[in-house]
Amino acid sequence: MNWETRLYLTAHPVAYPLLRGVARRGPIVRVPGVGVVVNDAALAREILMDGETFRKDGPGSPGELWTPLLGPSVLLNMEGDAHRALRRRLTDLFTPSSTEALCARVLAEPLAALSDRLGRGAAVDLVDAARVMAGTVIGEVIGLEGGTEAAYRDLFEQGEKIVSMVSLRTRRLSPSQLRRARAVLDPLGDIAEKSYLAGDGSTVMGRMRALGLSRDEARGAAGAFFLTGTETVATLLPRLIALLADHGQLDRVAEDPALLDRAVEEALRVATPTPVMLRSVHRPAAVGGAAIRPGDRVLIATHNCCRAHGPFDLDRPHPPELRRLWFGAGPHFCIGYPLAMAQIRLVARTLLAAAPLTVTRRAAARNVLIPTYRHLAVRSGCSPKARAA
Repeated sequence: MNWETRLYLTAHPVAYPLLRGVARRGPIVRVPGVGVVVNDAALAREILMDGETFRKDGPGSPGELWTPLLGPSVLLNMEGDAHRALRRRLTDLFTPSSTEALCARVLAEPLAALSDRLGRGAAVDLVDAARVMAGTVIGEVIGLEGGTEAAYRDLFEQGEKIVSMVSLRTRRLSPSQLRRARAVLDPLGDIAEKSYLAGDGSTVMGRMRALGLSRDEARGAAGAFFLTGTETVATLLPRLIALLADHGQLDRVAEDPALLDRAVEEALRVATPTPVMLRSVHRPAAVGGAAIRPGDRVLIATHNCCRAHGPFDLDRPHPPELRRLWFGAGPHFCIGYPLAMAQIRLVARTLLAAAPLTVTRRAAARNVLIPTYRHLAVRSGCSPKARAA
């Protein structure tokens, strides 16, 4: 069994075999208790591009799941004119140039420390390092001041606990789950609100105020950024290095930096940081020959769509229908994509600069939504004979 399969089975010992089993039943399958499951990238993109029929508000949608926690105006639960207006105001906060500058500034010290440890031949746990750095960046976004490594670690762990409440069958959080989630998000909302009220145009929250977002919209947006903006990066980085190592491509990418973006995109395809996406059907439609009715819950099995393209392969281009599908498509393409990519590139470059790298130990994580490693240690300049699976 390869490590990627092991990660999924450890995280979801029941749901993962079910998801992969559904993939074998065809491109679109109605599954009782789950919904209409889409396993084909072209059909998935068709659905994601039609925001009038397949919406993020309504029964079985992300809105039903997250609105009680985050409020009604956080992009991931909106459609129509209100969604377009809010998205236009927020897009300028996450341009490639601004996110690269933000990450370069806030990660300068952590990356220097990482480089130093690798340079001294120390073993580095990439899971812990990635969590701290993802927490550092999202802490900057929401306005957390004077954070420590321990604080950023805790920030990530608290977010992970909220997200891990969700399963394939989850339609809404229970009252007890909402209480636990609010206990985490309310203090973060207070931090974000303080930064918002200060109105400093050099901060993300201050710029939200300048853009005309209300206090409640800014708090909700901070909560959404927190929940969606940490796990993608923190889970991908260790898996990127592990995939390159397991397929004998680490040295190749280290020697040819031009390959890095291709390696990141291929790792994202295989790791699929958004394994499923939900939509609520608002009017009758036919997709892939299947009749879909208003009130149906559509579950896009992004993981199945991506894995149908085959195993990890740096030299195989992605077909158009698959292009960055794990970040969505159309009106809901992930607004934080530039921020995620800026972090991933910076950290990956630091790691590859320390090549040759050897994976010395690893273990899969349990009780997580996005499959990941519990720990994955690497050492620079270590003999391949020291590798431990």
